[in-house]
Amino acid sequence: MPITSAASRLGTTAFDQTSPIELRPNWTSEDAKIVIKAVYRQVLGNDYLMESERLISLESLLTNGKLSVRDFVRAVAKSELYKTKFLYPHFQTRVIELNFKHLLGRAPYDESEVIEHLDRYQNQGFDADIDSYIDSAEYDTYFGDSIVPYYRDLVTTGVGQRTVGFTRMFRLYRGYANSDRSQLAGSSSRLASDLATNSATAIIAPSGGTQGWSYLPSKQGTAPSRTFGRSSQGSTPRLYRIEVTGISLPRYPKVRRSNKEFIVPYEQLSNTLQQINKLGGKVASITFAQ
Repeated sequence: MPITSAASRLGTTAFDQTSPIELRPNWTSEDAKIVIKAVYRQVLGNDYLMESERLISLESLLTNGKLSVRDFVRAVAKSELYKTKFLYPHFQTRVIELNFKHLLGRAPYDESEVIEHLDRYQNQGFDADIDSYIDSAEYDTYFGDSIVPYYRDLVTTGVGQRTVGFTRMFRLYRGYANSDRSQLAGSSSRLASDLATNSATAIIAPSGGTQGWSYLPSKQGTAPSRTFGRSSQGSTPRLYRIEVTGISLPRYPKVRRSNKEFIVPYEQLSNTLQQINKLGGKVASITFAQ
């Protein structure tokens, strides 16, 4: 049964009444095709996949038993196809939200999880960050080597779940027919403010209606609620201090290596890190400024 009758209208039926897809012993080529389709749908955020985009060589390795389902998921997440759809066009905080959703089947539970992955991405790279999800004890517990990841926080089991995960998942999940690249919010983070303030996330119906559910007001044309760079509605008062080494400054004569400090709100954290990377800087630390 759906968690609540209202939740069922948000599209949970496709998950709470369907068993996880697993490649069981003595599987056939038809079973492999079902798994491949399910991995594409989950890891690519239900996005449309053209025939020319299919990862044929990886599909063949899975079908021939050379790859487990876990390693097929890993390869898809590290592919140029995934990066083109979800890494290159988005701010890093949004990328992390999507990685949690696609690979662990849930939303980030708290800000520390996002910071941990931001730090790993900056210091070890994208592939290492993908490995950290798939090689985690959490992934092993829920999916192992044979089960395709699924949106597990849309169904209550009481095992390793947090209440906040259910509500936050609906900020990332916009209905079974929706893809992660066709949402009005675009490349911006969906959970930045709630995570930064450690506050509960309101459930927003996929239709955008207000029938018993909370909704987000439009930011356009709204008077600033704060000043000094934190003026957008919904922005958080929490600031971060980013200490940087080895940055190249745009001046003459060119200073090749310089220590510098940035203080930014959470919403600007990802964009600032990208700018630092473009300037050749290395992040020494990220700490709370207040």
